[in-house]
Amino acid sequence: MRRYPWRPSPNFGERRGGRVPDLLILHYTGMASAGAACRWLCDESSGVSCHYLVDEAGAVAQLVDEDMRAWHAGVSSWEGERDVNSRSIGIEIHNPGAEGGYPDFPPAQMAAVETLARDIIERHRIAPRHVLAHSDVAPGRKIDPGEKFDWKGLAAAGVGLWVEASGEAGGPALRPGDEGEAVKSFKADLERFGYRIGPGATYDEATRIVVMALQRHFRPGLVDGIADGATRAVLAGLLAASEA
Repeated sequence: MRRYPWRPSPNFGERRGGRVPDLLILHYTGMASAGAACRWLCDESSGVSCHYLVDEAGAVAQLVDEDMRAWHAGVSSWEGERDVNSRSIGIEIHNPGAEGGYPDFPPAQMAAVETLARDIIERHRIAPRHVLAHSDVAPGRKIDPGEKFDWKGLAAAGVGLWVEASGEAGGPALRPGDEGEAVKSFKADLERFGYRIGPGATYDEATRIVVMALQRHFRPGLVDGIADGATRAVLAGLLAASEA
């Protein structure tokens, strides 16, 4: 059943392995206008699509049926699985992004995203920990929807996870070049939450990139790739909330 105006994209396929959606992935379009984004997402030559597009005024269009596999996540991974598209529903939210001045997301747009997301997660029983940013599943390659996106407000409305942490609640900072058991344990916790990160006890460049993805979504006040006490406390809180 389609609940929104239909703008069909040819870029979709069957969900592989009989998967049903258990992830909701939020993106920004990174284009000059919602119209341009819609045309691109509906252009067969682009090789990309999404299930829904929300413009800056809050108007929603559906491009792919939810039971089909839209092509929105690209090269990505979550919880050890690389075919994120087969297990997810993708929402593109119009915003020109970092290269277009990265304006705030208007209240009407965020209200529409909230309503749409709540509808999706209730119908598909998507867990709060499975409401994710494109940057979560593709760290380093993607940064959207970015640190201006109101994840906290969405979580307060029942869409996704949010935990508060400040100061040095998570212990001393870990940073690029550090080595040892504390780094190894922290990396294991990142992987436990769902991020793809290699094993080992070295805080390498891949670790820095994943930490920036975590911060962009869950601790947007400072996105620097350093696992300070607040960042580590946020991760601990997310694990506790998601595994309760």
